[in-house]
Amino acid sequence: MEWLFDPAIWAGLLTLVVLEIVLGIDNLIFIAILADKLPPHQRDKARLIGLSLAMLMRLGLLTIVSWLVTLTTPLFFMAGQGFSGRDLILLAGGVFLLFKATIELHERLEGVTHVQTGSKVYAGFGAVVAQIVVLDAVFSLDAVITAVGMVDELGVMMAAVVISIGVMILASKPLTRFVNAHPTVVVLCLSFLLMIGLSLVAEGLGFHIPKGYLYAAIGFSIVIETLNQFARRNFLKSQARMPFRDRTADTVLRLMGGRKRTEAAADPQDEQPAELDAFAVEERNMVSGVLTLGDRSVRSVMTPRSAMSWVNLDDAAETILRQLQETPHSLMPVCRGQLDNVLGIARTKDMIADLLLGRPIGETGARLRTPIVLPDTAGVLKAMDTLKRAHGQLVLVTDEYGVVQGLLTPVDILEAIAGEFPDEDEELAIQLKAPGLWEVDGAADLHLLEQVLETDALVRDDADCTSLAGFLLAHFEGFPDVGQSLELDGLRYEILAVEERRIAKVAVRRIAAAELEEAA
Repeated sequence: MEWLFDPAIWAGLLTLVVLEIVLGIDNLIFIAILADKLPPHQRDKARLIGLSLAMLMRLGLLTIVSWLVTLTTPLFFMAGQGFSGRDLILLAGGVFLLFKATIELHERLEGVTHVQTGSKVYAGFGAVVAQIVVLDAVFSLDAVITAVGMVDELGVMMAAVVISIGVMILASKPLTRFVNAHPTVVVLCLSFLLMIGLSLVAEGLGFHIPKGYLYAAIGFSIVIETLNQFARRNFLKSQARMPFRDRTADTVLRLMGGRKRTEAAADPQDEQPAELDAFAVEERNMVSGVLTLGDRSVRSVMTPRSAMSWVNLDDAAETILRQLQETPHSLMPVCRGQLDNVLGIARTKDMIADLLLGRPIGETGARLRTPIVLPDTAGVLKAMDTLKRAHGQLVLVTDEYGVVQGLLTPVDILEAIAGEFPDEDEELAIQLKAPGLWEVDGAADLHLLEQVLETDALVRDDADCTSLAGFLLAHFEGFPDVGQSLELDGLRYEILAVEERRIAKVAVRRIAAAELEEAA
């Protein structure tokens, strides 16, 4: 009974139990597929019979193979090396394990899965059990040969088989879920099979490899895999802290071939696979715009106060008429004296008709509509719902003090998704002047600019700015002069023009790789 106190025996038993369980998973899956052909009330019985037959089959094969490896009398000689029955059994078993492990690794790495085919027709219980018996015989070979290669004592082999089958009977479903959720564990165990198969071939050729070496290598690999599993669990926890919307958006964009400029710059020679070219940059930008809408505020998509067109009733009729004739807008706020004193919203054609007929604007009929107002803290999804109920009317955006900050129309929502649609009296806020050089309006939307520049350094969840001018002011911490520049994330932002205490034009230039190296 001294073997009970031998650490190598217990190490071999534990390792063999784990290997037997992993090797039995495929058997378990095929038994489940065959049992699924039976009526529901017979499936559990078929699984129990199948696993029990697998245990008996393995115990019987263990007894036979263990007896065969005791045949040490040489049967023939080759190149001065004698080959006995034991050597032939070990050689055949080692080659079988090498072949089996290689095929399984190929299927795992290539993504080949075992699926059930054919129509759903219930089979007879006897026919299914007969198929399970045949499968047990096939799937038992690798388990038996592995046991012979791992340990020398028949009792330890049989104990490992009984324990592994017992565990599979009691926890077949959790075990299957665990193996499917941790494919690296299966790959590791198949690698152990390769190592055991190689040791069996070496034994058959007369080279003895101490079992302690195998246990040490397996134990070290298990420790490393355990650390990897802990690291992966911590990584998943870290990922879980990221909002689900952000994780989904990032995954969708990566599937479409989206890649940040900083990633591309890391390896300029790296070309994206051809299948990623199936989605144009504009398509990826539109998908990005849709996925980020829910996180944006009205302030980031509205037409700002400085760009609003509005009618001042205190102006002369000729001035108002000339203004209306030159404007491309169909609706405009009507105010008295200042923009914050809004009387209503009117159609441009109705106001022109009033002025041509010499009557005050909004005096005839219900031509001045009550303005729809949204706070600037509202989200874009809330704004979209409001626009749907506005029946074509624009929406005014105000701050907490009731000061008008801008206006919102369906076109502003569309521009947040698909890019700019300038009016007749407007220019593109982002203009490409040369490769790697853009001229950008200070009021340009940060989300759109981030897409054009292929960077992720502009939009911040904790920042209050929505335009390039606001972004630069936050970084300069003061009002910049013309010619002042800022370098960030491989881009240089240079102030080109300042008008009425605001940044009007900015030149954005991509810093060359050589300049980046010199700066480093």
